[in-house]
Amino acid sequence: MSTHLLGIRHHGPGSARAVAATLTELEPDIVLIEGPPEADSLVELAAGKDMVPPVALLAYAVDDATRAAFWPFAVFSPEWQAIRYALDAGVPVRFCDLPVAHQFAAEPVSGGGLSADPLAELASAGGYEDPERWWDDVIEHRRDGAAPFPVIAEAMIALREGEEPQETAGALRERQREAYMRTALRKAKKDGFRRIAVVCGAWHVPALTEPLPPASRDQIVLKGLPKRKVACTWVPWTHSRLATASGYGAGVTSPGWYHHLFTATDHVTTRWLTDVAGVLRAEDLPVSSAHVIEAVRLADTLAALRSRPLAGLEEVTEATRSVLCGGDDVQLDLVTRRLVVGERLGEVPLETPQAPVAADLTAAAKRLRLKRDPLERELDIDLRNPTGTERSQLLHRLRILGVGWAKPATAARRSKGTFRETWTLCWKPEYEVDLVAAGVHGTTVLAAAVSVIRDRVSAEATLAEITGAVEDCLLAELDTALPDVLSALDARAANDSDVANLMAALPALARAARYGTVRDTDTSSLREVGERMVARVCAGLPSAAHGVDEDAAVKLCGLVDGVHEATSLLDDKIRERWLVALEALARRETVAPLLGGRLTRILHDAERVDSAEVEIRLGRVLTPGIEPAKGAAYVEGFFAGGALLLVHDDRLLRVLDAWLAGVPSSLFVEVLPLLRRTFGAFAGPERRTIGERAASLSGRTAPIVKIAEDFDERRAEAVLPVLATLLGVGHA
Repeated sequence: MSTHLLGIRHHGPGSARAVAATLTELEPDIVLIEGPPEADSLVELAAGKDMVPPVALLAYAVDDATRAAFWPFAVFSPEWQAIRYALDAGVPVRFCDLPVAHQFAAEPVSGGGLSADPLAELASAGGYEDPERWWDDVIEHRRDGAAPFPVIAEAMIALREGEEPQETAGALRERQREAYMRTALRKAKKDGFRRIAVVCGAWHVPALTEPLPPASRDQIVLKGLPKRKVACTWVPWTHSRLATASGYGAGVTSPGWYHHLFTATDHVTTRWLTDVAGVLRAEDLPVSSAHVIEAVRLADTLAALRSRPLAGLEEVTEATRSVLCGGDDVQLDLVTRRLVVGERLGEVPLETPQAPVAADLTAAAKRLRLKRDPLERELDIDLRNPTGTERSQLLHRLRILGVGWAKPATAARRSKGTFRETWTLCWKPEYEVDLVAAGVHGTTVLAAAVSVIRDRVSAEATLAEITGAVEDCLLAELDTALPDVLSALDARAANDSDVANLMAALPALARAARYGTVRDTDTSSLREVGERMVARVCAGLPSAAHGVDEDAAVKLCGLVDGVHEATSLLDDKIRERWLVALEALARRETVAPLLGGRLTRILHDAERVDSAEVEIRLGRVLTPGIEPAKGAAYVEGFFAGGALLLVHDDRLLRVLDAWLAGVPSSLFVEVLPLLRRTFGAFAGPERRTIGERAASLSGRTAPIVKIAEDFDERRAEAVLPVLATLLGVGHA
C-alpha cells in the first residue's frame, strides 16, 4: 500500500503538467482531490465533451442561496488534470476537503490559518524578492514534466516544523480541514485501495505525511460540527473571474498567460507574441512580422540576462510595450485585457443539474437566441417584433430579480422611439448564485418576478416604489401581478398628502402609461390615477415651494423637471393644467431664486413666456438692489435648460453682461462657484460663442498681444532657418 502526496499550487500550469505526468506514471487506483465532498456525484460530468473549462463547482445553502462558494477549474488547474486523468483511466475520484455542509453551518472565516506566506520564505531562501516569480521559475515554467513533489514536500515540512498552534477562527478551520483530509485518506485505505494519489495544496502535504496521527485525535477535532443542507452543481466560469479573489483558489493575475503556457507545445514566446500582434492588428494598429521577431529577441535576451529558464510574463510584457506597442500603455492595457487575462467562458453539459429558475432561464435564452457572453455587447430590441418583445420581457424580469446580465441603456443613449430598447449584456458567473437565490420566490423566471413585485408593493412601500412596480409590471408583462399593484397604487395615491412623494411617483407612472400603449396594454386606469395625482400636485405645489432653502430648492427643481417631462407623456388636458400651475407659482415673490429661474425657463420653452418677459424677469432679479448670490442662483436655474438662448438673444446677453460687470469685487468670489457650475455645464463651442458675442456687445475686441520691450531680434532671426526647415519652406 502506498500513498503519493502531490502538493500543488492551485491554477498553476507547471503543477498541472507535473500532476498529469506523475499520475500517468504512478497509475493509482484512486485519486483524492482537495475539494467539496458533496460534489463527488458530479465528477462524472467532467468526462463529457460538452464540459469545457474554465468551469466551477458551485455549492450553496439550500435555505439561503446567498451563502455560496465556488471552486473554479481551468484547463491548467492541477485538480482538473487529476479529475480528467481519473475519469479517462476509469479509477475512482473523491473530493477530500471539509464538507461544505460544515463550513456553511459555521460563521464565515475571512482569513486563513497561516502565520506567514510560505512561498515568501522559500523565495527568500532561493534569493528571490518576489515569491510569485520564484514559484513561476521553479515550478510553472518547467517544460519537462518532471515531478517536483518530493522537493515541495520536503520544503513544506521544513517550513511547518515548530509551527506554533494559533487560536484564531482561521487556524481552527485549517485544523478541521486537515483532520477531514486525513479521515478521507484513512477511509480510502480501509476501502482496500492500494495506490492512493492525493492532490492538495502544497501547504497541507506535511499534515498528510505518514505516519498519520491517531484517528481519535482527528475525531475530537471534527466531533459535533454543525451541518447545513447544501446543494452543488457545475457552472461556467471565466478567465477574468480567475483573476479576482472571488472564489476558492482564485487570485491568478494572468490566467490567459497560464493557459498559453499549458497548451503551447513549443516556441512559447514566439507563439505568444504572435497572438499579441494579432490582437493589435485587429484594432488596425501597424504591427509587422519584423516587430514580432524583434520582440521575441528582446524577451529571450531579457530572460537570459535575468538567468530565467524561460521568458516569463514580465519579459514578454516589456517586449510588447517596447516593440509592439511603441511604449503606449493604452495599447498594452488592451493586450492585458484580451490576452494576459482574457475572457474565455467555459461550458457545462445540458444534463448538469440546475436550480429551477436557472434551468428556466437556460431554456428561455436558448429559445430566444440570447448567448451568455462575458464580453460586453449591445443588443437593440424592436418591440414590434414578437421575438423582440419576448426578449425585452425576459430581460426586464431578470432586472426585477436583481440578475444583472442585462442593463438598459442610459437615458442619454436610449432611443427616443418607444418601439425600441437598447440593452448592454455581459454575463458573469456569480449571476448563477442570484438565480439560485431567486428560487425562494418561484420556480420560473416569470413566477419569481411576479412574487418580487408583489412583495415590493407591501404596506411599507412608498408611492414612488409602487409606481415603479407598475412600470416594471408593464415592461415585464407581469399580468397576474398588475391588478394587485394597481390597487395598491390607487390606495396609496389617495392617502399620500406629501407633494414631493406625488411628484417623485409621477415620472414612472407616465412611462408606464407610454409603455402600456406600445405593448397593447389598457392603461386608462393609469391615466386616471395620473390625472388625479397631477391635480393634487398643482394644488399643493405653492405651499411646498414656499420659503424653501437652497438644498430644498435643488431637490424641488429636480422634481419639477420630472413632473414636467411626465405630463408630456400624458394627455394635453393634464399638460395644460400643469403649465397653468407653473405660471401662477412663477409670479410669486417668495419662490426661491433657483426655482424661479427654472420655472421661467420651462415656461419660455413651452411658449408661455416670450423673450421680452424673460428679459424683464432677468432684469428684475439682476439689479444692484438684489444680492448677487440670489441673482446667480436665478441664472443657474434659468440656464440649466441650455445655453442656446444666450447664443441667439443679444438682449438677454446684455442683461447678464451688465449684471456681471456690476457685481462688486468683494462679492464676486461668492457668486463665482454658482456661475462656474452654470456655465461649466455648457458645451465648449457654446461657451466660446457666448464669450465672443459678449466681447462684441460694446465694440470690444480681443486683446492684442504686446511685444515685450526687451525683444531680441538677433536671437529671433537665428531661429528662422530651423523653423523654415521644419515647415518645408524657403528662407530668404
